[in-house]
Amino acid sequence: MTKEAGTRAVMLGNAAIARGAYEAGVKVSAAYPGTPSTEISENLVKYKDEVYSEWSPNEKVAMEVAIGASMQGVRAMASMKHVGVNVASDPLYTISYSGVLGGLVIVAADDPGLYSSQNEQDSRMVARAALVPVLEPSDSEEARVFMKKAFELSEEYDTPVMLRTTTRLAHSQGVVNLEERIVPEDKPYVKNIRKNVMMPAMAKARHIEVERQMKRLAEDAASFDINRAEYNDLSVGFITSGIPYQYVKEVFPEASVLKLGLVHPLPKKLIAEFASKVEKLYVIEELEPVIEEQVKSWGIACEGKELLTLQGEYSANLLRERILKAPLPVKKAAEVPARPPILCPGCPHRSVYALLKKMKIHAAGDIGCYTLGAVAPLQVVETSVCMGSSISTLHGMEKAKGKDYIKDWVACIGDSTFLHTGVNSLMNMVYNKGTGTVIIMDNSTTGMTGHQDHAATGKTLMGETTYMINLYALCKAMGIDFVKEIDAFDTEELEKTLKEALALDAPAVIIAKSLCALHKDFVPKGKCAVDPEKCRKCGLCMASACPAIHKDAEGRAAIDPTMCNGCGHCMKACPFGAISEV
Repeated sequence: MTKEAGTRAVMLGNAAIARGAYEAGVKVSAAYPGTPSTEISENLVKYKDEVYSEWSPNEKVAMEVAIGASMQGVRAMASMKHVGVNVASDPLYTISYSGVLGGLVIVAADDPGLYSSQNEQDSRMVARAALVPVLEPSDSEEARVFMKKAFELSEEYDTPVMLRTTTRLAHSQGVVNLEERIVPEDKPYVKNIRKNVMMPAMAKARHIEVERQMKRLAEDAASFDINRAEYNDLSVGFITSGIPYQYVKEVFPEASVLKLGLVHPLPKKLIAEFASKVEKLYVIEELEPVIEEQVKSWGIACEGKELLTLQGEYSANLLRERILKAPLPVKKAAEVPARPPILCPGCPHRSVYALLKKMKIHAAGDIGCYTLGAVAPLQVVETSVCMGSSISTLHGMEKAKGKDYIKDWVACIGDSTFLHTGVNSLMNMVYNKGTGTVIIMDNSTTGMTGHQDHAATGKTLMGETTYMINLYALCKAMGIDFVKEIDAFDTEELEKTLKEALALDAPAVIIAKSLCALHKDFVPKGKCAVDPEKCRKCGLCMASACPAIHKDAEGRAAIDPTMCNGCGHCMKACPFGAISEV
């Protein structure tokens, strides 16, 4: 990121996106961390002397921050994963009507294959509904170039622009040509209520303008250099975009290819011309048939999803198998041990879940590392829908079944997720006279996406010290009388407090607090060790599945000192005093 213009560098797709934004003269960036988009902001903040970057509490807020910057005539962006686009969709659907002053780009990182997400959704579908143009790069260099193009199109056509990426592009590396940063002059702000205040009368007029601009963009797109026809063998042609372009070129190097950089609105004239020159036409795109359905609606014959799939990530082998009908070579699977997802050694969530399991408490879960409480052997998390849903789900259960029904239920939510959308859910519980018990599992970081700061950590993305939101005071301010903050590893006090909370006829919040064991500021208390003479081989120390514990050849517990973080949970679980801290 620090190399000079005129040189080349190998970059992750996300780093290239950040570089492109920097070169385009972006001044404000807002985001909420979410794989596979997180590294965009983490790379962009390296230019903090020239670009303001922040972690916002959620994607809706990030979108609105970027909108505010755009309204003041500077180039701005918001980055998020695909499910974050759902959170940001409220302002997105309206800002497409208002348009922009400074260029405005939304980076939407989709996750075909569900590597780290609760669903597979196609952000192009959201953009179509929101009347927002979409660019889709195929490699790191295009990611850099397309970001610059996105800002240009945004200002030329008075619209926010979405750059759609995927996990494969975000986390693959490629050679990038670095160029100078060029910052356009700030456009002077002029009061314009008809453009910037979307009341019904104004919105009706702006809707007409948006449709006009999209039509103009679709017509102009036929000549855009990011859309190109590569004519070779005319017996077969492919319309494709993004990472699938790489698979098409690998499997069909001699075929003709129409590579689309702008995937919404589609350049109808260019597509029709290409289709007229090839004998057989395929549309290759990941997830939904966004391109294919439109091409077919124009009366152009093509094949796509009937041969391929609506699910998962594509590959060169998939195209060989489905289009060439070529049998794939059978390879013997590598003999490697299964490695199921599991909480890390020393994770404070483990002690909370182990206690819930012991007490036979059900948990409405949320999005984060702690979702792993749903898998064996803990298996206490029984629901997980979206960010902040745990509290609302629990509240809904109570309203459906009554107060007594949830006396053995809790909502479990992380500190970052609580600030993302859990605050609203808790507010709703209090307002509507719910009586649920909420456990905020506060490990002082956004753990699942790589330990990003948030509003309760006291640090900004820019590395500055800031006000630290007090979760205890925030919950008390909502009118909740029962708010307790407890060390997550103090299981005796936690059990006592949990029993008190569940017995109440009022909402209760328990903040189970302990720093993430992988956090850079974490300092282990020591290591735990087993005295083999005292071990009775009961296995109670292994019940919570800490990966640092295993059985030795004699069936006794043994602890790997290179993995142990000294949390002491196993020590407390042993009824024979066989484990001690050293």
